[in-house]
Amino acid sequence: MFKDIKGAIFDLDGTLIDSMWLWSKIDVEYLKKHNLQVPEDLKENLNHLCFKDCAKYFKTRFNLPYTPEEIESHWIQMALQEYSTNISLKPGAKKFLQFLKNNNIKIALATSNRRDLANASLKLNDIANYFDCITTTDEVPRGKNFPDVYLLAANRLGVNPENCIVFEDILLAVKGAHSAGMKVIAVYDEFSKNEEKEITTIASKYIHNYDELLHMI
Repeated sequence: MFKDIKGAIFDLDGTLIDSMWLWSKIDVEYLKKHNLQVPEDLKENLNHLCFKDCAKYFKTRFNLPYTPEEIESHWIQMALQEYSTNISLKPGAKKFLQFLKNNNIKIALATSNRRDLANASLKLNDIANYFDCITTTDEVPRGKNFPDVYLLAANRLGVNPENCIVFEDILLAVKGAHSAGMKVIAVYDEFSKNEEKEITTIASKYIHNYDELLHMI
């Protein structure tokens, strides 16, 4: 599976760290504060959006009395403490990152999250030093349902797309990474388990934890 692989690109939330529960909690608390209910289709509509576009979506859909920038600021205040103190890695993730480093495979982060929150979680879990670069969807024209952020990450690593492998947890992102011409390993997350059947038709492998990969190698 790792033959000819020279670069590994990781999503953050739901793939490398166990954090999707926090964003669901923030959605509920934020909308409740404004006497609003969480729509059933909210997660589906937000999954592929960057942080800024999520704020714009909230502003428009819920007619909130704030600018998108103010909404972002509210969310950051709610999330930063958790990302700095209480967000853990997915099982086996650190050992797998070490395996990649030991085998001279370059490592990138490609996230829809904000860079400051990403950095906080990497620092908390003592894995920042494993990454050769960090890319965010704020830096590209389109979200994770397109190849843009993965191609940017590969470019920064100096690795051709066909020599990269991507780790993602949600269907739209798996499709986006696959459309970049990269191999994709899907990582189980409780908040995207309903997409598992379709994900397995696209991804090269579907894992529940990174120890599974280490046992295969």
